[in-house]
Amino acid sequence: MSLKTRAILVVVVGLVMGFSLSIGGGLLAAGKRPDQQELAWEQARLFAEVMERVKRDYVEPVEDSVLLESAIRGMVADLDAHSQYLDADEYRDIRISTTGTYTGVGIEVGEIDGEIRVITPIVGSPAARAGIRSGDTIIAVDGHAVEPGKLQETIKRMRGRPGSEISITVLRGSEAIVHEMRREIVRVASVYHELLNPSYGYVRLSQFSETTSRELGRAIDSMQDLNEGMLDGLILDLRNNPGGVLDSAVDVSDLFLNAGLIVSADGRTSDARFSRSAHRGDVLDGAEMIVLVNSGSASAAEIVAGALQDHGRATVIGTDTFGKGLVQTVMPLSKGRAIKLTTSRYYTPSGDSIHETGITPDIYIEDTPGYPDLSLTGIVNRDADTQLVEALDRLQRRGVMHSKAK
Repeated sequence: MSLKTRAILVVVVGLVMGFSLSIGGGLLAAGKRPDQQELAWEQARLFAEVMERVKRDYVEPVEDSVLLESAIRGMVADLDAHSQYLDADEYRDIRISTTGTYTGVGIEVGEIDGEIRVITPIVGSPAARAGIRSGDTIIAVDGHAVEPGKLQETIKRMRGRPGSEISITVLRGSEAIVHEMRREIVRVASVYHELLNPSYGYVRLSQFSETTSRELGRAIDSMQDLNEGMLDGLILDLRNNPGGVLDSAVDVSDLFLNAGLIVSADGRTSDARFSRSAHRGDVLDGAEMIVLVNSGSASAAEIVAGALQDHGRATVIGTDTFGKGLVQTVMPLSKGRAIKLTTSRYYTPSGDSIHETGITPDIYIEDTPGYPDLSLTGIVNRDADTQLVEALDRLQRRGVMHSKAK
């Protein structure tokens, strides 16, 4: 065993021993045998043995720092599909993505059942314009095959200099499709709005950033100004919205609720256990609302849909949502690094956990292939979007009934 590996073994043993002793005290108090200490020594020896074999026999030389970082990544990533270790560049990217812009192709991905799948392309991004869809499985980037468990490596391959070319091969059903595009500075414009009919508004949220609720409030004000008064109804489109900042989802829900629980969370630490409630003040003054969702609606999008559905504030139309009911907390480390760690499960106002089940819509309507449209200009041909057609039709029918009732 080399001197470097011996030194690393000492550090690992020290860390593991400290952990084992803290457990051992609890075991002794509970009357159990203190065999955790032996297990800690054995695992530390195994770690050093594997590291030494890799350093000695792997086809190419590998630095100790690379092996140790890989071990850290594996430790965190093995917890669940959403926890991850972030190096300085990755931490910077995640901070940027929640606040404004970043360089890449504009695609949200996750690891599901060992595959790198598209959660959603960002509106107006190179990936969206190239035709990549939610649910596609990425199988190659620039001709390099994507390997199971290599989420971060895949994301790094998709990053690069603005203007540089990239090819992404996806599997859609049984068909492999190659998409050619150029990387860009992706501006995350999270709110798109349009006045559909004289008094009915449409808003699409592409993700939940720190500015989304303010952007949404301004969009509604703008449509009400164009309508010269309050809107008679609003369609809130959360389809292919991968989520984002939890507090942003709370603020968006609060815009339309006068009172009541929006979301609660439960975890092991006191910070991981919390609840968020609405404050008086509905920007629509009780006007009808419909929320559109699909399998690409995840996390923060599901918080909003669940809160508005449980309070009877909106009718939810579309397909079952993604089912991500876990809260991740980004914890800074030394030298600009961080870990994104799952710390809580969140619950809708009714007390349901939607993790791996999703939000069930009130009215189930399948996606029309290719919709919602993901171009720069929003909806190109709304008549072809069956979910949107149904939503607008229901708003108009209710408007007629309301007028007759008067």
